[in-house]
Amino acid sequence: MRPYLKTKDFSVTGEDFQLLYDKDLDLLVTEPQPKELEIYYRSENYISHTDSKDTFMDRVYHTVKQFNLWLKTNMIHKYGAERKTLLDFGAGTGDFLITAKGKGWSVAGVEPNPDARMRSREKRMELYQSINDLGDSKFQVITLWHVLEHVPDLENQIELLKKHLEEDGIMLVAVPNYKSYDASYYKEFWAAFDTPRHLWHFSRSSIHKIFSKHSMKVINTKPMWFDAFYVALLSEKYKNGRQRLFPALAVGLLSNIKALINKEFSSLIYIIQNDTLSGRKD
Repeated sequence: MRPYLKTKDFSVTGEDFQLLYDKDLDLLVTEPQPKELEIYYRSENYISHTDSKDTFMDRVYHTVKQFNLWLKTNMIHKYGAERKTLLDFGAGTGDFLITAKGKGWSVAGVEPNPDARMRSREKRMELYQSINDLGDSKFQVITLWHVLEHVPDLENQIELLKKHLEEDGIMLVAVPNYKSYDASYYKEFWAAFDTPRHLWHFSRSSIHKIFSKHSMKVINTKPMWFDAFYVALLSEKYKNGRQRLFPALAVGLLSNIKALINKEFSSLIYIIQNDTLSGRKD
């Protein structure tokens, strides 16, 4: 692998990291990958594990989150079978599962972060600590909302998740796209690199290649429109020391406009199923 970009942990430690390019998979890899990842999540600034609404960025995050909850539940309804069984891997504080349960889904969630599990428990949504706690349970839909980039043992985790997916089930995977315009604009300050919490940085082709190794196929992709704006706003803070709203809106808008042509959205949702069933269409 060759060096691609030098960046740093902007949100917790300030440590320097490097991104290496894997040509075979069209993938960026964070280097070094810390053995003790937990310390890099020990911050109230890491708001995906909190329900804080104290700062402007907190409020922006939760506004986008509410829209995405609506988007996600509509999407699983589209692909879910009559049994409507759902596993959310990396469930955070449980809001997506709570929303899905309210719409008639039988739900389970896995979340390794103890603080996030505690907050979810306060909302009466119990989460498993590990995928190994699921036993032999299988699900019609498995979701990973900005989670795959965090898992240390990528190939093994995909294989474990596949074992819990029904034969005709669907996996929905949302990840940032390092080939988006906002990534190229902000470079080392692009907030979605989020090193070292993000260990892997995916392109559209890398998702296809990685899942094909597990006899799974991407059957469709969907853009996450608001991610370009949110990521740009956070990137402005990293680059300029403050959250410049109008420049961030301009970059986010331009990123989405360019992506209408080249499909390189800031974040994408991949709809994935077993390769033997890949003839299914939207």
